[in-house]
Amino acid sequence: MSGHDTSHRGVRLLTIMAASVIILWGIYQAQSMLVIFLVAGFLAAIGRVPVRWMEQRRIPSVLAVLIVLSAMLVLLLSLGVVFGMSLNKFSDAVPSYQARAQEMLLALKPMLETKGIVISDEVLLTYVNPGAVMSLTAEVFTALSSGLSNIMLILFIVVFILLEASSFPAKLRSVLGNPQAAFPELTKFFNDIKRYMVIKTLISLLAGTLAALWLTILGVDFPILWGVLAFLLHFIPNVGFVLAALPPALFALVQYGGTSAVLSAAGYLVIGMVFGNIVEPRIMGLRLGLSPLVVFVSVIVWGNLLGLVGALLCVPLTMIVRLGCDASDATRWIAVLLGPGISLDRIPIMPRHAKVKVRRRGNAHSHIDGS
Repeated sequence: MSGHDTSHRGVRLLTIMAASVIILWGIYQAQSMLVIFLVAGFLAAIGRVPVRWMEQRRIPSVLAVLIVLSAMLVLLLSLGVVFGMSLNKFSDAVPSYQARAQEMLLALKPMLETKGIVISDEVLLTYVNPGAVMSLTAEVFTALSSGLSNIMLILFIVVFILLEASSFPAKLRSVLGNPQAAFPELTKFFNDIKRYMVIKTLISLLAGTLAALWLTILGVDFPILWGVLAFLLHFIPNVGFVLAALPPALFALVQYGGTSAVLSAAGYLVIGMVFGNIVEPRIMGLRLGLSPLVVFVSVIVWGNLLGLVGALLCVPLTMIVRLGCDASDATRWIAVLLGPGISLDRIPIMPRHAKVKVRRRGNAHSHIDGS
């Protein structure tokens, strides 16, 4: 390889890296606007299923969209009312729970001193402070509640997306100048994304409902809030339901003691394992096309760029990035790295019985044949 080609590739790599940094910076700066469009796209992907079902039964598209929009509006408003009432009670009760948690923590000092561990109240409350978890949980719920303030704008965007969805393939064919053009790979990709979102939403809703019922049986306060939190965090693969188990377990510990906290956490873990490892793989019947490491890293990356919404939608967003990289020969290697592991059986290997013949042509060239 010549020095000119090496220099050209180096410049190209630096250009790609610089462009990636600029794009990520732009995404971070436009976080508030992008979150609105992402939530609208998420709701539109879910709403497209019943709209398509009604269109197949000769119901006009406009009427089908209005029916779906009305159902979404009623559901979201009902959820907002119930969620808002529970959130107000939760916010009023957080200070008293924090005080009780600190008292329980300070009660551990005599036991620690008998073990030869001497620690001051300030250090104990600074580095081992369960009240911080309660405050963080309250901030998450408050941010979620403030996000509902844009619900009307989001629903308007959903309406236009649903109305334009059926005509988009015709527009794409018009742009390409080929009325008979077909897009099987693109269609399959969007169907997979839509299928993932719909099934993931239904499974998350069922998992959150079971979590709320379990906490209601245990008598833990604010089961509706914890159910909503479990519903949301179940969208985060692998670690979501584990994170959702921590706040209710802590509240159960403060409210009733260690046994209730263990039962609360155990119920969450059982629900998460059953739905995550048994129900989802069987019902979905599709592969995400992402490696487990990429899924975990995508939670961190999209979470930092787009906040809670980015963490919840990290899998569809990363799948879109992988599709974009796979469309070009220059970036296909990125799609391979983002994809799942490749078995050695899929790598072509020359058979052992093959004979290798070397034909020398001149002094500098050789040719290898396998017979």
